[in-house]
Amino acid sequence: MSGFTADDHRHMGRALVLAAQGLYSADPNPRVGCVLVRDGVVVGEGFHARAGEPHAEVQALAAAGARGRGATVYVTLEPCSHHGRTPPCADALIAAGVARVVYASEDPNPRVDGSGAARLRAAGIATASGCLEGAAVALNPGFFSRMRRGRPFVRVKLGASLDGRTALANGASRWLTGEAARADVQRLRARSSAILTGAATARRDDPLLTVRDATLELRGRIPLRVVLDPRLALSPGARMLGEPGPVLVITGSEDAARREALIARGAEVLRLPDAAARDLGAVLAELARREVNELLVEAGARLAGAFIAARLVDEFVLYLAPHMLGHDAVPLAMLPMLDELGERWQFRYADVRQVGEDLRLTVVPRGAEGG
Repeated sequence: MSGFTADDHRHMGRALVLAAQGLYSADPNPRVGCVLVRDGVVVGEGFHARAGEPHAEVQALAAAGARGRGATVYVTLEPCSHHGRTPPCADALIAAGVARVVYASEDPNPRVDGSGAARLRAAGIATASGCLEGAAVALNPGFFSRMRRGRPFVRVKLGASLDGRTALANGASRWLTGEAARADVQRLRARSSAILTGAATARRDDPLLTVRDATLELRGRIPLRVVLDPRLALSPGARMLGEPGPVLVITGSEDAARREALIARGAEVLRLPDAAARDLGAVLAELARREVNELLVEAGARLAGAFIAARLVDEFVLYLAPHMLGHDAVPLAMLPMLDELGERWQFRYADVRQVGEDLRLTVVPRGAEGG
């Protein structure tokens, strides 16, 4: 939307910087920042830090105090109008007597979706939307995906050699990429609502799937770990079951003994009809129901290929190590054989950069809208 001034863009840019402070902790709520400006002076700032705690607008109003009356509010998402974990922010802005609210994007939550702005206008408060909207949506790809498409934003992460291999033929893959790349993956994990792997990878690598960088501000939040395990092959002795935080095992198996053994170790075992347990779309719908916004897939070639083949990948993050493993090593993804070149899965580069000694490629499907 046009018509915004340089000051509008500057203050909304600051609100986006504030919103990013909740990158690892605000989930399952969106990351939101807010700036209050009166007579050209910033009088209050805030960001949403954690679900159940005050929203960005309430934080900024508290910081402004009486100076908030007559102020212009810059907020990265339309103020909410419903009672969720906290009271409606629209009501707090009305009570504070602000004069104008500029918000980057409408809230895609059907419980809001324009009603917050309508409530403000009904109270005589001027509103304007669309200032730096693209940046606000990009900060919350999972929230917008869950609200608009009924499924999480799916990010598939893989490490590979220059010849596109992820492990030796005997399965050895530790460590394929360097220390800097592995540290970068911790940031991907930290921003995710859930981390998903397959039963084969869980058996072979026995991963923890935890965030092990204490400098990342999760504020006590621990991403859900999900294992797709159609036959309940996950060992009750798996290392991830000894770590703090929830583990969800999704299966089609009716084996009660295996199920109880995993439950005894703290896992939640969700049995779906066998076909649904193998249907990635059904799995994503279930995760969305559990308020999973961003899903990080860390899996082997078969499961990674299944997500790609089903066209359920929103972002593909590939760490390329500067060596080769040979033609008999494990491929990047197992995909169906194609008869025509026009049938190929096509991506575009969204970002390319060096991370330590490795190259990180971020690619998205051609024609994708993002979140």
